[in-house]
Formats: sequence, structure tokens, C-alpha cells
Amino acid sequence: MKGEGKMVFKSKMKWVGLLGLVLSAISLFVHFLLARFTEGGVSEYHSSITIFPRRTIGESLNFSKTSPMYRRLWGPVRHLESLHPNANPRGHYADPGSDTSGFIFVRIQGGFHEIRNSICDVVVVARFLNATLVIPEIQSTTSSKGISSQFKSFAYLYNEDQFMAALSKDVKVVKTLPKNLKGLRRKKNIPIFKVPYSASPYYFKHHVLPILKKHLVVELVVSDGGCLQAILPPDLEEYQRLRCRVAFHALRFRQEVQELATKILHRLRAPGQPFIAFDPGMTREALAYHGCAELFQDVHTELIQHKRHWMIKRGIVKGKLSVNSAKQRLKGSCPLMPEEIGIVLRAYGYLWDTIIYVSGGEIFGGQRTLIPLRAMFENVVDRTSLSMPWELSRIYGREANLVDRNPGSPPMIEEEMKIEAWKTAGPRPRPLPPPPARPKSYNIEGWWGWVAESDNEPDSTVMELRTNAHKLLWEAIDYVICVEADVFIPGFDLDGKGHPNFASLVMGHRLYQSAASKTYRPDRKEVTKLLEEISDHLYHANHTWLMSVRKNLRKRLVDGLIEASARAKPLSFISHPVPECSCLRRDPTGRSINATTSAHASTSTSHSQVLAALGVVHYCPAWMENDLILQSKDKENEETLDEDDSTSSGLFFRKNNGYHEGGNGDFSNKEETQLEDQEELEGGER
Repeated sequence: MKGEGKMVFKSKMKWVGLLGLVLSAISLFVHFLLARFTEGGVSEYHSSITIFPRRTIGESLNFSKTSPMYRRLWGPVRHLESLHPNANPRGHYADPGSDTSGFIFVRIQGGFHEIRNSICDVVVVARFLNATLVIPEIQSTTSSKGISSQFKSFAYLYNEDQFMAALSKDVKVVKTLPKNLKGLRRKKNIPIFKVPYSASPYYFKHHVLPILKKHLVVELVVSDGGCLQAILPPDLEEYQRLRCRVAFHALRFRQEVQELATKILHRLRAPGQPFIAFDPGMTREALAYHGCAELFQDVHTELIQHKRHWMIKRGIVKGKLSVNSAKQRLKGSCPLMPEEIGIVLRAYGYLWDTIIYVSGGEIFGGQRTLIPLRAMFENVVDRTSLSMPWELSRIYGREANLVDRNPGSPPMIEEEMKIEAWKTAGPRPRPLPPPPARPKSYNIEGWWGWVAESDNEPDSTVMELRTNAHKLLWEAIDYVICVEADVFIPGFDLDGKGHPNFASLVMGHRLYQSAASKTYRPDRKEVTKLLEEISDHLYHANHTWLMSVRKNLRKRLVDGLIEASARAKPLSFISHPVPECSCLRRDPTGRSINATTSAHASTSTSHSQVLAALGVVHYCPAWMENDLILQSKDKENEETLDEDDSTSSGLFFRKNNGYHEGGNGDFSNKEETQLEDQEELEGGER
């Protein structure tokens, strides 16, 4: 009886254990289902989490959109409010005919900004030669670079269908060459032109066109970020507007990239505050080209010098290997460091909890260069902090596993074979075999051991080539966010060849899309000079210095734009698409200048001078005038850009219950306001 009771008990325990196992299996299965099919829900939940600290009740400030402080920090640039995008043809413009001179196949090399510039140029060349354009091949995103086989080269970054549809009235675009010409290209039996940078229309008309008509196909290799000169003769002005239609309408990122960029943008705007986009522009190539190696004083200096030596050998850089970086910095030839940008922004009046989005696929020097900026601003974010890892991996597509994480064991050698080999090995002792080659661990990201061992950089691995392709997608996301930002400020606007870089294209797009949006173009030489004045007490600036920084930065909103028309436009048209792609809207109030007050008359004169300096004379067409929404009367009476702002005087980096300590009481609040009002009456934004 006792034994039977034990048997029954054991049987019950077995059933209980079995039931527990079944429930555990069901629970795991349900969790897997939730993880797989509710990614969207997880994303929405994650995006609803507030990652930006909110102000406490005691910290509330008058930050309404009508306040002078808000207008100074976030409001539009009034001198540019009448400037609007208009890239439509302005005269007779024929549709592309069915009979063309032949096919143009293009291979494009370079980074994000170089690819974008080159695509705009080759479309214009195709229209100029009356040729059929084959969708360009981007060399950084070919299948040999280890990317997903889901995407062809161009489609890895851009939307092919949108590109073809947007240009249907400009140039005939096809996805591939006809079969017979495709076979000739595989056999390398078609003419190839390595197009020089910024070639003239004469080059294409007299060198490329005759060969194109003879062979019906040519291949263009574009490697320096552009194949057509930026400034075209006046009779070719319609081709400039075609460049704008390509850059700002036809080139749309593929859907997955665009959707992720939009999600990140929504997360940035979730707290209900405006934000600043900052592009450091600190790439190894740019630092080497401009001689800024000594800004770092560590292994990064050696890397920059190594790259500069490589550039000198290839004729990219004409100067010496050793350059005084301090002098280069004082001349404004080096990027503004993130710390310097932070100081300038705080001096201008942006508070410690301002949201700053840092763009750029690579910040040379690593995240440590951002530490001072993060100390000044609590909400410094980038795409990695505003997205989940699986969201980023989704835009890459299904990629092959390049690293075998579970390598198989070496094949077993039979004992008999080892004994036989020992018998026939010859006389002993034999010299030891050479040690195996040391694995190339320096190819791991972040390790630069090869600098001390070799004069030559190691060849890129397939993993590194894949990462370079990923960087194009990262920069595409950053591009969308920077264009839509409330304020944009670059640390540097030149690349490793002295040409306009990523930040320049962003500024050009913002100028076209919303010219009045705040885009700072700091004068690096002047900013460096101002920072040197307080180098001994960098974080304890006085009132006079703060006012100098404000005046300089506000002045550059327009002066920097006028300067770009002479400096950046000759190198990249889409970095400054004014006046060819812009038009003027008439004053909706219909008032003449004579009827205004003297203050408004002065502002109107300044406004006309700005537009004259930019060369904008074309008025917007009637249909745009009819769509004009009348602005509120508040805009007519804006006479001040600054208000009493004690948050930016004295120790303007110290937080104290939401307020900043005032350190200089020599200027009264009334005097400060009067000074800012006077600057506005004199055309302060200029």
C-alpha cells in the first residue's frame, strides 16, 4: 500500500513536470511571435519615450513663437522671405524626342556629395547631347562591395522609378542597355571616356558627341564629383534649372531609407521644440588636404599626415607635407571643432537643453571630440540614439554573412599518415618552419596599428567596402534631417579635394526649398579670432564679447550667402542654386516703400540690396502669387531681433535651476535692447 502511494505520487509529479514544460514551450513560442510580428508596435512605443529632459515649472521661459527671443533664435531670415523655389522652364522647352544620338552609360565614383553632384551633371550632359541616359552605376554600391543582392547599384540609394518619372519631360532614361550593346560592354568594346572634373560643354560637343553618333553608345567614368562646369553660359541657363529639378525633385531616396529618416525626424520633433542640425565636416581627407593634422596631437595626427603624403604623391595636394596647423586654423582653413561650435551657439543664446542633431557618417577623432559639446548641451543626439539597431539593419537588406563565426574544426590526419611522413622526412634536426603571418587585426574598425608598421595603407576588406556602402545610407538619413531642421550650422564646408562637401549641398537644398530658414554660415577666420580673444577664460566671456559673437553670426546669415555665390557656386552649382532656380514674390501688403516709416524704409532698402547682390530679378508666376498666404501683421512690426537675455551673459555655460548666472552688470537690460534695435535698423541681419 505504501509502495502504491509512492508510485501514484511519482506519476503525478511527472505529469506536473510535463505540464510545466508544455507551458514553457507555449510561452517561448508566443514571445517569438510577438518579437517577429510587432516590430512596428515596438518602434512606436520606443518613439513615444521622451529622451529629452523637459523644463521644470520654475524654468519656464517666454518661448512663444511671437517673442523676440524666439524670432532671433529660430525665426526666418526676413531679407530672404520673398525668395521662393522655381525650377520650371521659363521659355520654350521641348520634350525629349524618340530619336536620340545614342546611349550614355555612366559609372560614378566617390562619396555621397560627389555622387549627387555627378548625377545632376550627367543628366544635363544627356540632355545637351540629345542622348538616352542609362540609370547611372554607383561604384560604391555594386554587388562586389558585399551589399544585399536585393538592390542594383543606383537603387541601393535612390528611387529609380521616381528618378525616371520626374525626368520624363527632360531626358529619356532607361534602366539597362539593349542586349546587343550590353554584350559589347561586357567585352569592353565600347568607347570609354574618363571625364575630367568640371569639363566644358565644348568638350562634350566636340569630343564625346562624334564618338556617340558613330558607336551609338559611350561609357563615361566620373570620379571627382562632377563632370560639367558649374557656371554655364547665359544661353544654357535652362540646363541650370534642369540641375535643380534633378537634385531637388528627381533624386529621392528609396522608400525604406526615406521612411526611417521620417521616423527619426518625428522623434526629434516629439518634444514640441525646434532643433539644430550640426554637420562637423571633420573627415580625414578634408583635414589632410587643408593641413589641419595638429588639431588632435595623437595617432590621428599621424593618420592625417599619412593621407596628406599620399595626396602629395598623387598630385592632389600641391603644398608641403608639414603645415603649421595653428596658422591654418587662424586663416579659417580648418574646421571649427564641436567645442567651438558649442561656444558660439551658447553665446548666441541657445539654451543648455536645445536639441542638437549631429550628422555625418564619420567624425574623425571619434566620439571624444563631441564630449565638450555634450557638456554644453544636454540633448546632443544622432541617428543611432534615435533609432533601433534592427531599424538600421532593415535598410541594408538581406546581406551575406562575410564572417564565419563558427569555423569548422581542421580535418583530422590519420595516425598512420603522420608516422609515414615522419619516416620519410629526411635527416634530423630540421629547421623550424617560419611562424605564421600575424593576422591583420588593424583592419578592425578603430585600430590603426599599420601606421607604425608600413608606409602603405592595407587594402580594404569586403567588410570595410560594405561599411562604406552603409555610410551612404547613413548620410542619406542625415541629409533629409539636415534639410528639414529648424536651424543648420556646418563645422566645415569643403571636402578632401577643396570642393563643396555634404554640408554645402545641404545649404544649397535649404536655400532652394526654404531660403528664409536659418542657415548659419560662420566665418571660420572671424570666429577663431573671437575665440582667441578669450582663450584664457573661454567659459567666462564678458558681455561685449557675447554681443560681438551675436552680431557676427547674425550678419553671416546673409553675408555668408552672398559670399557663397562667389566661392562655392563656381565649384558646385547645386550648393548655391540662386538666382537661376528662384523667383521673387511681390509684397502681399501692396504697400510702396514711400508709405512706410523710416525704419521700414531702411529695412526695405537693405532687402533690395540683398536680392540685388544675389542677382534675383525674376518674379514668380501668377499661379504662385495666387497661392500666397497673407502673413500676420506681427511680421510687419518686427523691429527687434534681441531681447534682454540674461541667459547668455557672464558664465553662460553654468546651469543653476534653469537659469544662467549673470556675470557682467555693466550694461543695463535697456542698453542691450537698444543696441540690438539699432543693429536691426541698420540692416542687422546683413
